[in-house]
Order: sequence, then structure tokens, then C-alpha cells
Amino acid sequence: MHKLIAIYRKPENIEEFDQHYFNVHGPLAEKMPGLIKLEVNKVVGTPMGESDLHLIAEMFFESKEAILQALSSPEGKAAGKDLMGFAGKLVSMHFAEVL
Repeated sequence: MHKLIAIYRKPENIEEFDQHYFNVHGPLAEKMPGLIKLEVNKVVGTPMGESDLHLIAEMFFESKEAILQALSSPEGKAAGKDLMGFAGKLVSMHFAEVL
């Protein structure tokens, strides 16, 4: 199993960001073909105190190839366009293999 992980730094307006993420972006991402599960985590701090991170989203797929196919699908392109529009400067994306 593989994951596409999106790590979001804290936005200036958390309420506005969350509104868009959970009502627009999340539902778009959930339509990507091959998606097994979407898990969203709110970062609440670090062992040293505050964190500059806000959310970590993990999208589970059967393989890295399945992720690439999902990203190139019409649904993946729509989610990607939306992502760049509201969080392009806040997000970093990563592939990971579940061990």
C-alpha cells in the first residue's frame, strides 16, 4: 500500500481554510479513482510546544502507480487545481510506502 501525503502549514485564516478544505477540497479529493481511504489529521503541537503545521492528509492507494493514475484523472486534476488555488503556498506533497 502507498500513500500520498499532503502537509499543510498554518494558514493566516484557519477558519476560512478549514471551511474550504472540508467543504470543497476534501470532497474533490475523495472522488479520485483508486482512493482507498482519506485520513485527515489536525496538528496540535510538538513535544517542544507550538507547531507551524495545521493539517496532515493521508490518501491511501494500492500502489504508487495507482496514485499517479488518480492524479492524472479528471478528478485528480480538479482536486489539484483547487489545491493550488487555496493552499499552493502552504502545502507540500509526498509519496510514502506503508511498511
